Amino acid sequence: MSVNRCFYMFSWLRRHVNTRTARLASSSCHASSRSVSLHREHPMCAVVSSRNCSSSSKPPDTSLFVPLTLKTDRAAEGSVGAELTQPLDKNELLKIVNRFYKRKEMQKLAAENGLDARLFHQAFINFRKYILEVTSLPADLHIILSDISCGAGHIDDIYPYFMRHAKQIFPMLECMDDLRKISDLRVPANWYPEARAIQRKVIFHAGPTNSGKTYHAIQRYLAAKSGVYCGPLKLLAHEIFEKSNEAGVPCDLVTGEERTFVDSEGRMSAHVACTIEMCSVTTPYEVAVIDEIQMIRDLSRGWAWTRALLGLCAEEIHVCGEPAAIEFVRELMYTTGEEVEVHTYERLTPFSILNSAVESLDKLRPGDCIVCFSKNDIYSISRQIEARGQECAVIYGSLPPGTKLSQAKKFNDPDDPCKILVATDAIGMGLNLSIKRIIFNSLVKPNVNEKGEKQMETISTSQALQIAGRAGRYSSKFKEGQVTTMHRDDLPILKEILSHKVEPIETAGLHPTAEQIEMFAYHLPDATLSNLVDIFVSLSQVDGLYFVCNIDDFKFLADMIQHIPLNLRSRYVFCTAPINKKQPFVCTSFLKFARQFSRDEPLTFDWVCRHINWPLAPPKNIKDLVHLEAVHDVLDLYLWLSYRFMEMFPDTALVREIQQELDTTIQEGVRNITRLIRATNPAITGPLQMQKNSDQTGATGSPSSGVRRGPSTLRRSGQAVDSSLTSRLVRDGLLTSEMLQQLEREWSKGQKKESTNQSELNLKMNNNGNKDSKRKKRK
Repeated sequence: MSVNRCFYMFSWLRRHVNTRTARLASSSCHASSRSVSLHREHPMCAVVSSRNCSSSSKPPDTSLFVPLTLKTDRAAEGSVGAELTQPLDKNELLKIVNRFYKRKEMQKLAAENGLDARLFHQAFINFRKYILEVTSLPADLHIILSDISCGAGHIDDIYPYFMRHAKQIFPMLECMDDLRKISDLRVPANWYPEARAIQRKVIFHAGPTNSGKTYHAIQRYLAAKSGVYCGPLKLLAHEIFEKSNEAGVPCDLVTGEERTFVDSEGRMSAHVACTIEMCSVTTPYEVAVIDEIQMIRDLSRGWAWTRALLGLCAEEIHVCGEPAAIEFVRELMYTTGEEVEVHTYERLTPFSILNSAVESLDKLRPGDCIVCFSKNDIYSISRQIEARGQECAVIYGSLPPGTKLSQAKKFNDPDDPCKILVATDAIGMGLNLSIKRIIFNSLVKPNVNEKGEKQMETISTSQALQIAGRAGRYSSKFKEGQVTTMHRDDLPILKEILSHKVEPIETAGLHPTAEQIEMFAYHLPDATLSNLVDIFVSLSQVDGLYFVCNIDDFKFLADMIQHIPLNLRSRYVFCTAPINKKQPFVCTSFLKFARQFSRDEPLTFDWVCRHINWPLAPPKNIKDLVHLEAVHDVLDLYLWLSYRFMEMFPDTALVREIQQELDTTIQEGVRNITRLIRATNPAITGPLQMQKNSDQTGATGSPSSGVRRGPSTLRRSGQAVDSSLTSRLVRDGLLTSEMLQQLEREWSKGQKKESTNQSELNLKMNNNGNKDSKRKKRK
């Protein structure tokens, strides 16, 4: 290369670099003003809620931004910069970039362009590493650094190249405006154009449990030419499905795991009963019924009620639920321009709170239902009832629907010797039970807060009323219900809970859709699904009427299958599967299903049977029963996926057959649950037996003493402490009999060791004392 040609290239490149530097700097300096301008042009910004509490410039949670790894080997591109200037000294480079980092002006300018302190530091560390480790720097950056090291350039000239690097490792900075628009959730009513195209009539049926509110809505549903019922549970959808067909109105059943068409040729009926997540927001109906509308505020599932209320294409929307939701539904419908007609109902049969607690299982009567909030309590109490020569039915959440119905039928049957029910709050919805008296064994329940953290807290007024309202149902033989507690000190707390009004509903849940996540992925192709959802929630904007539902379960599944090669849509569908993540066998099965799916290998009936070791033997103990329940959940998962990926999960009918067999096996196990408990631990001691023994010594107590419900007045300081800490821990499911026995053994060993150490210490002190006295005598 000639000297003149080299000089010409160098001069041209320097002018090019200076021009590019000025353009990059100008671009960076005005990025924030462009962002504001673009956001103002967004059509959604024209609609402002009176309760809008989110700013359009909501800062993202930058801790979720994961830097990408850039290629550092540029040797193949040559070292043009070094040829035109001179090789750079690494030590000098280190001093230069460190001086740049300390410039407050640069940090401030970077913050205006999306790099907060955390991102600025991360980007700088990455930029410095890149400059020091790369084989050959880009020519423009090389020349700028060379000029600075020679004193011909200013340290601030690095800024445009630093920002260019930052946007390469944090691509979301380049498209932040687009990401904000995608995650703008302030006007969810506009997501459903079919519903907005018609003028819907909204009728709210408001009343407490057992007031007939759902009955009146269903009567209108049955009289309509077409209709959809949306319920929170498979049991409720199944009940409406059966009632509708018995009334001569052909009705289909649609749940996550089941599709039942009454037409022999598989044609869809005009009426359908479904779980709320499965309702169609594009099919036109004359009447739609949305049951238990108060669940619109549920932290995990509230989005499904929001979607149904805003999106169902029905001439009439009949909403059933607590009066606490009336004003909120009115406000929500105001945003759609639809009026709400309210019908209120009173309870058909009265229920009263008794003035005394039961205190002993010897005082149980026919028609009693003991409500517990842990499986351990159910096992313990049912064992003690059986030891008193009485039979009891058992219902808890993880039992299959068929088993719950079987136990309910057993309890309701007047000719069956079983007259007592032990259950969790699973009885609060979906089961018609002939209960005379509800007995709360505890008022403390495990719960998940808004941050997704598990904690023990006192049940709310809404929860207490939902459970207590099961006593004395209108259709049962008991015309009046009674409510009390098992333990004496719980009764005043229960009375205080039930004396409060249910807190009015103020917000509705939302959840990112698959389409929104796909749009995010287009801009951030290298981000994981879990990270995409995190960034979406961080950037999402909602007004005061809404909140974004808890996504921890979704992220848990996304992280579990992140290493499995799946396309984004399939990955999203798998992560929305309703599985119990507490069950290791269910999680393992989920992982295997996803891995088999990724290989494009159908999950056949034989493959499933090998996986679950079918056929399964009847349970011999509680551990076996829990495993059978987990296997039932795995088969549910197969059926759920089969309706989303029919070709990959082809043997739906065969899997359903073995699931029904398994349901029968589980029913038999639950009927013999006390025998299983004895086989699991013959020496099991129940908390109520401990309570009974301690009561004989004159002590009383409550498992709820000291439990606070937020700022509520339920704080009870200075109260009598429970008869024993052991009783409370066992009753709340925090201590088992095995743990108690181990603690006793360790305590005994500790006491013996302490006694031995004390004896040795006394002996040593005596010896020292004798020695001192001898010394004194010698003196």
